[in-house]
Amino acid sequence: MTSTRSRKLCLAQQPDADEMLSRDPFALLVGMLLDQQIPMERAFAGPVAISKRMMGPFDPSTVAHYDPDAFVEIVAGPPAVHRFPTAMAARIQTLAKHLDDHYGGNASGLWSDVKSGDDLLARLSALPGFGAQKAKIFVALLGKQLKVRPRGWREASEPYGEDGAFKSVADVIDVASLVRVRQFKQEQQVVRQRVVARPLRQTRNG
Repeated sequence: MTSTRSRKLCLAQQPDADEMLSRDPFALLVGMLLDQQIPMERAFAGPVAISKRMMGPFDPSTVAHYDPDAFVEIVAGPPAVHRFPTAMAARIQTLAKHLDDHYGGNASGLWSDVKSGDDLLARLSALPGFGAQKAKIFVALLGKQLKVRPRGWREASEPYGEDGAFKSVADVIDVASLVRVRQFKQEQQVVRQRVVARPLRQTRNG
């Protein structure tokens, strides 16, 4: 469970980016960190873009100690890796420092010796920039696509660990599944908007 080589990932829908995600656990974590407020494919293409612009290797120790201003320029591009390059550059470096301090710069150390799904979820939830939902999705991604399956991993990743679901990046294995996941997210957004709108209408009517 120390490598992500058990499956060729198709998250960025770009050969060079997906090849990097498939072999580099740190790249996969950074892609997951970037996956907010931009299309999923763009987020997971971010690590390979950053690595090509950097001086030195793309690893937790190098990124953690990179000059912050220079790293912002790398993330800003052009093209920008994220719509909020300054904030995301800082988050990436904070994540890298956490991995360097707590796992000796070995990103796969997060799951290589994990004993249970709850333990894995707790480790991911402790990562800077990883909230509860993002941590659960990553547990599901590891279990479904990379065969990192400690006891209770499906339960720890609920509802994203459900077999046969198309709810998150954990379920994206090709273009067709990406379309289904995107459709699910759009439907969920509509539901959330209706929930917000309902009390507003009740207030006006009252």
